[in-house]
Amino acid sequence: MKNIVIAIDGYSSCGKSTTAKAVAAELGYAYIDTGAMYRGVTLYLLEHGIPFEDLPRVEEALHQMQITFKRNRRTGRNELCLDGVIREDEIRQMRISNAVSEVSVIAAVRHAMVRQQQRMARKRGVVMDGRDIGTTVFPDAEVKIFMTADVYTRAMRRQVELADKGEEVSLDDIVQNLQKRDYLDSTRTESPLRRASDAVLLDTSHITIDEQVDFVLERVSSVLVDGLRAAENN
Repeated sequence: MKNIVIAIDGYSSCGKSTTAKAVAAELGYAYIDTGAMYRGVTLYLLEHGIPFEDLPRVEEALHQMQITFKRNRRTGRNELCLDGVIREDEIRQMRISNAVSEVSVIAAVRHAMVRQQQRMARKRGVVMDGRDIGTTVFPDAEVKIFMTADVYTRAMRRQVELADKGEEVSLDDIVQNLQKRDYLDSTRTESPLRRASDAVLLDTSHITIDEQVDFVLERVSSVLVDGLRAAENN
């Protein structure tokens, strides 16, 4: 079977990462959480006191920082490393969520991350989730999914995730954060969040993670079968 690229885009807290991880595990593909990469950049800038609007210092930081992923043998998940140190818990904090969209709109940041994402996926089957995978990072991806969900459903999911990490945040605050991020992500000049013309829409408001995974796997199976038939006919 040909190794393909599976691009899963959409809004925050729709279940993109959880679904993408499960699909990658099922197929034996690499999984790349692009949102974690932007969160890593945000964490680095905040910890080093670099103002987001100070573009020369931001560009210098992009050359200095190292963003990689390390597989956690206990959980089987890839965790983000910043300069060789696992920072997975820190990048999921609300303070990072409140700032990451402001960092994501910086053209130099997006260009640097896209280049790295394309290198990571070179010559291997990969599942990648984010906001511009099917439109900018891999416009030729064989499978493109665009995920959405009701904002209050997304907020409740996010609240549970934060509570599991010991961070108590009101539902109203999370809703406001999601709405702000949706607006910034959708209206930014550089690689805005939008559904690719050939992406299949998946509304996750009222379905389980298992159903989301099955939806993507069925789409992958259909694409692979169509590819085999085309090859046989040639």
